[in-house]
Amino acid sequence: MSGPTKKSITLAGHRTSISLEPVFWSLLEQAAKAENCSISQYVLQIDEARDTNLSSAIRTHLVEKLLADKEQS
Repeated sequence: MSGPTKKSITLAGHRTSISLEPVFWSLLEQAAKAENCSISQYVLQIDEARDTNLSSAIRTHLVEKLLADKEQS
């Protein structure tokens, strides 16, 4: 397993760096694509609803999405 990779994105006009493991970057890209939006737009939705640091909020959101998708299938 590979360690976190840091990438910069723009949220509401501000640049921010996010550190996620490659598997989470892949899931984030897939989720944004499924919603027909950019990664920045998708992360902005997570950012607006979070109560923890952004990287943790993204990881939690993605795992919860996977679990919900699994329950539906």
